[in-house]
Amino acid sequence: MPTSRSYRDSCGIARALDIVGERWALLVVRELLLAPQRFSELRHALPNASSNLLTDRLRELQHHGVIRRRTRESATGPQVYELTERGRKLEPVILALSDWGIDAPHPPQPTSLSATSVLIYLRGHVHPDPAAPPTVCRLELDGTTWTLRAESGRIQVHSGEPATADLSLRTTPKTLSALLTDPAALDTALAEGTVTFAGNRPALNGLLYGG
Repeated sequence: MPTSRSYRDSCGIARALDIVGERWALLVVRELLLAPQRFSELRHALPNASSNLLTDRLRELQHHGVIRRRTRESATGPQVYELTERGRKLEPVILALSDWGIDAPHPPQPTSLSATSVLIYLRGHVHPDPAAPPTVCRLELDGTTWTLRAESGRIQVHSGEPATADLSLRTTPKTLSALLTDPAALDTALAEGTVTFAGNRPALNGLLYGG
């Protein structure tokens, strides 16, 4: 059942934690930062959260106006969860926690890493050459397609297929994370087939490592 626990502390920090301080709550918010998701997609992204626990967190976040559920695309389409305007205000909190946690110890194996997690890192830490022409990449991670656009020294991330693309890249979130931290790993990944790539290699280097 959803929790009704409270710190019973009138400080704004405590009241915020009454809403998003339960385990998995902020990770649900993280997963919805880039795109709405179905329940099954959230379960895939958060494999260590049980279905019942995830259901509870979703109900609580809905109750507090952090997320909402709607029908995607058509009246008969799947139900998806998305952030409300109030929930969207948690984005700088999530990003600050991400930066703060970079130097924290890694958890014991086996670990999970969602596509949203690595894309948030890429968007925030890779800075393409501002003078380079715009580059659009079709990125497929674990069967889900994303559009990356590098322009004016920033990377924009959107869910879904690009209208046109200069590059195409297919891999897993963990492999992409490894590439972002070790440029030398790209040649090995291409040779081993853990990365499939089509397009201009210098443009890919600029997208992954900045300029």
